[in-house]
Amino acid sequence: MDLDLALRTEEPPTPTAESTPEEMRDHEKWDRSNRMSIMIIRRDIPEVFRGTVSEDVTTAKEFLAEIEKRFAKSDKAEASTLLQNLISMKYQGKGNIREYIMSMSNIVFKLKALKFEISEDLLIHLVLISLPAQFNQFKVSYNCQKDKWCLNELISYCVQEEERQKQDKTENAHFASTSKAKGKRKRSEDPKKEAAKGLEQKKQS
Repeated sequence: MDLDLALRTEEPPTPTAESTPEEMRDHEKWDRSNRMSIMIIRRDIPEVFRGTVSEDVTTAKEFLAEIEKRFAKSDKAEASTLLQNLISMKYQGKGNIREYIMSMSNIVFKLKALKFEISEDLLIHLVLISLPAQFNQFKVSYNCQKDKWCLNELISYCVQEEERQKQDKTENAHFASTSKAKGKRKRSEDPKKEAAKGLEQKKQS
């Protein structure tokens, strides 16, 4: 139906008495597309923005350009908020580190859509900086390497490191529980041994 014709092409010359039937038909198609586009845009945008566009704006392209101007400051504010959130993020060691890193990556993707580029190398450093103290050895290991990791490698290694730490905690807890149980048994056996020794000494005397 060529509803977006007015958004894709420039307005054809206004028909005159000397215009050919084809030229008149092209302008009629464009004019219809333009009127339909403006109507659809007005219907779909928030009401608060409808009255901000001047009545002198008569083409769909100009209408969209005016709406874009209204959002220019909002884009800057959103980029500032996203950047602040990205820098201030800290992993608390709870939940899933894969999802945490992906959430940081998602913020970078949103910033890119706002024309604010952040390289993958910078994102990796921001992720490492945001990790808690138990990842310090892991970070030192990365900094000592000559090779750089891509984001997927970082996610994979962080998941492995988190699993290793969980396994260590489980083993340490098991060891502590076993040691405590042995200590209790030892303390419970000592009085019996002392009593037995006392009886034997009495018999010998």
